[in-house]
Amino acid sequence: MSGSRAPEPALSVQGDATTSTGDEDEDAAHGTQHSHRMLSFSDALLSIIATVMILPVTHTEISPEQFDRSIQKLLATRIAVYLMTFLIVTVAWAAHTRLFQVVGKIDDTLALLNLACMMTITFLPYTFSLMMAFPEVPLGIFLFCVCVIAIGAVQALIVVYAFRLPHLLNPQIGCSAHRGLYRRHILHIVLRGPALCFLAAGFSLFFYPVSYLLMATVIFLPYASKAASWCRGRLVGPREPPAPSMEFFTYDLQEPLSKERVEAFSDGVYAIVATLLILDICEDNVPDAKVVEERFQGSLVAALSVYGPQFLAYFGSFATVGLLWFAHHSLFLHVRKATQSMGLLNTLSLAFVGGLPLAYQQTSAFAQQPRDELESVRVSCAIIFFASIFQFAMWTAALLREAETLQPSAWFGGQEHAFMCAKLALYPCASLLAFTLTCVLSRFSTAIFHSMQIAVPFAFLLLRLLVRLALALLRALRGLAAPARDTMDPRAPPLPAPC
Repeated sequence: MSGSRAPEPALSVQGDATTSTGDEDEDAAHGTQHSHRMLSFSDALLSIIATVMILPVTHTEISPEQFDRSIQKLLATRIAVYLMTFLIVTVAWAAHTRLFQVVGKIDDTLALLNLACMMTITFLPYTFSLMMAFPEVPLGIFLFCVCVIAIGAVQALIVVYAFRLPHLLNPQIGCSAHRGLYRRHILHIVLRGPALCFLAAGFSLFFYPVSYLLMATVIFLPYASKAASWCRGRLVGPREPPAPSMEFFTYDLQEPLSKERVEAFSDGVYAIVATLLILDICEDNVPDAKVVEERFQGSLVAALSVYGPQFLAYFGSFATVGLLWFAHHSLFLHVRKATQSMGLLNTLSLAFVGGLPLAYQQTSAFAQQPRDELESVRVSCAIIFFASIFQFAMWTAALLREAETLQPSAWFGGQEHAFMCAKLALYPCASLLAFTLTCVLSRFSTAIFHSMQIAVPFAFLLLRLLVRLALALLRALRGLAAPARDTMDPRAPPLPAPC
């Protein structure tokens, strides 16, 4: 019976832990090495690919005469497709993360297979651009699905190759008697998404709306599978688990992700978004030498003054990106491990962070399209709100399992709990307040938005000062109360009798 079999040791999610010099010599003898650098390269590339797919949306050319309900609908559709494709890329990243928790070491063949996987992923932005430029032509959707299928096929090759050479696997799997069962289990999960994209590619040739539905299913399949398992357990009782533990490569909502790789991927997205902002400045706001000579009598200062609103929008957008990263950084300082639900919320937050270049494009166009500034402000407020509210939701999800996911100082009632709640709630409240004020005072929408962008950095500083002042006040009160408690302590030695 499987119940009498001793469970195998749990697999450590840190498959790339530092080894001794002797192990490194042994790896060199086998032609293998640890995967630190390859994983860092992969995380950086995946974060770039996920983020640059906002460019076809931000560079949508819309003239003032063209801005009507149909164009707004087109822009909204493009944003929705961007969010879907961003999430599909993060699904590929999550599968890559899980896979290299199983594969602990690499050789030249595995490194080349990983490069083939990365090359296929780098083609996704081109297929996405085709989908944006020709939304009713099935070729863009078909090519996108083919790329996802190719990514899954290469990942399956990595699994098959690694299981043929057990010394490449995590030691707990490489020495296991159930390697065949592990391999089938991993291949089943790796190939589920590509199988759905294969169906989506077929439907794209004659009824493309179904293709979008199937591609969206790829994103939420792990969560739908978990919900189905929960419902089955409620209706027919819990199913007896298989003999070997395979929790290391499932999509359980509470399963821990590699915290280091979540941080690396997130930092990559924030860095690329900040870079895209300055690229837009360099591309669109450098005056032509001939124009400077003819219109501004050769005065470069006078020519640059025309771009004042664009520079204001850039500094405000960069401050927003930087402070959202700061809040994310502060949160993960207190996180011990990230569950799958936290990973999903982090992905949704990053998807809207990736939309901040669109917010910059909208707000920098105030001077060119003043009559549409209210719409631009509301779009920008909505992007900032969703980027920050999902951060707060990630904090809430961590609090639900605080003993496992958070440091004790951040637990409910801990010394950092209130400060973290205030820090993470600052941007959702500020953006929601700005959005509400633009509905009431639409004439001042630009001033309200810029005031919000300028005030929030100072609010972060003020919040820190208030917290320090409150802590100093509490320490002073405790110092005053301490002597009174000492006089009432029955264990204190009696006072000496008077002479």
